[in-house]
Amino acid sequence: MAAFWREYAANPAGVAGLAGLLLFVLVALTAPLFVDPGDLSVTRAPGTPYQPPSAEYPLGTDNFGRSVLDLVVWGARVSLTVGFLATLVSVALGALIGVVAGHFGGWTGTVLMRVTDWFLVLPTLVLAIALATVLSRSLFTVILAIGITAWPTTARLVRAQTLAVEARPYIERARALGGGHWHIMGRHVLPNVMPLVLAQTTLMVASSIIAESTLAFLGLGDPTTISWGGILQDARNAGAVSSGVWWYLLPPGLAIALVALAFTLCGRAMEGVLNPRLRGRR
Repeated sequence: MAAFWREYAANPAGVAGLAGLLLFVLVALTAPLFVDPGDLSVTRAPGTPYQPPSAEYPLGTDNFGRSVLDLVVWGARVSLTVGFLATLVSVALGALIGVVAGHFGGWTGTVLMRVTDWFLVLPTLVLAIALATVLSRSLFTVILAIGITAWPTTARLVRAQTLAVEARPYIERARALGGGHWHIMGRHVLPNVMPLVLAQTTLMVASSIIAESTLAFLGLGDPTTISWGGILQDARNAGAVSSGVWWYLLPPGLAIALVALAFTLCGRAMEGVLNPRLRGRR
């Protein structure tokens, strides 16, 4: 871990991304300490509609009189939660299919890779929209829709790494000593593919957050929760674009862009640490 951190800290972009990520996570975790849930209700809004940014409301108010700053801070909880959980589902599914396909090969690997290719050629967003439309509107539906449509890339990467690991001599020795399939996959293959899975996870979180924001913006998210994409969708429905109420649109959009950038910088930095061929490319 110490060696990993030394290599990671040598990448200024990765350190900046990690600092930004920690800031967003801290804001999401401490949101209940600074935001009164009652102020987020449309019937108990503390201000008047469309107040421009001021000392009392640094980011102005929405069409109901709610503080946009409070909405963005509270929305971080949902957006980050969906991003992390959807990524967990996607990466776990992709890693499992990739390791199994790479280890067993034959018809098992062929069938799994053909299924992966089928999901890979389908437009991910369109498939996620279809699933979110068919299922009930809830956070679980959004997480499931993103998780089961974004795994093919991870599966192909993990399969390629599994094939490289399986070709090493110590795998042959493990088989000769009587190691079974689960022993080889769990004790030898999985630890060697985990660095790749970890790096892929940081990159997938950014995509998952953007996907969640897109689904919420299209009105397919949970209407009872506040997320960054939901704020943008409410702003569009309220006519903020035509009214020139920029403070209702810019903060959630900027938050989505910044958190996606932070995760991407972290993922690229981790790739540089875990892949020696990329270390010179800062």
